[in-house]
Amino acid sequence: MKNIILLAVQGAGKGSLARVLSDKYGYANISMGEVMRNARNDGTQRAKTIAEYQDRGELVPFDITLDLIKERISQPDCENGYILDGFPRDLAQAEAYKKILKDLNKDIGVVINLTIPEELIYQRLAGRRTCKNCGKTYNIYSEKFLPKQEGVCDVCHGELYQRSDDTEEAIKKRVETYFHVTTALIDYYKKQGVLYEVPSIDIDETTAEVEKILGEHND
Repeated sequence: MKNIILLAVQGAGKGSLARVLSDKYGYANISMGEVMRNARNDGTQRAKTIAEYQDRGELVPFDITLDLIKERISQPDCENGYILDGFPRDLAQAEAYKKILKDLNKDIGVVINLTIPEELIYQRLAGRRTCKNCGKTYNIYSEKFLPKQEGVCDVCHGELYQRSDDTEEAIKKRVETYFHVTTALIDYYKKQGVLYEVPSIDIDETTAEVEKILGEHND
């Protein structure tokens, strides 16, 4: 099985794709946001440091982020492959991740870059609703991602809410920042011959295309 890095602007559906692939192939689904939340709440000195930085609205120190990734992909559930969502975010992290893989004798696998029309990004983000408890996301504009009960999470029955930064102006700023930072990262992996660009308009079509790519690499 191959390891996967998922690159995508917010709203492109990488979380949904990661869940589908994880369920079908048994890959460990690693969301950097979830890894950081778990580390923040584990009661260690490192957790206190993470909380201090996040509460100030600052990035968690680089070495802590790398340690968390190295620890996570070293766990037994990653032996059959894993999906990275939210890491690496820039060239510095990509280079550091390359060293981690070498230290652990792991293969980078494939990098899937999900592409999506800009107008669809705004539609998806404006319709996004997130569970306050477990973080699972839904979309009120998509029948495929509607909660069974309005305003309630299917998984933990937590309350769903709309993020305060999911306004058109805020979304535009995040999208511009993402592409500014990620362009170099995409070129980096393209030069290594491990990058594949997949349209992310329909989840079923996207999944089928990614499965085809994985099949070619697992032969």
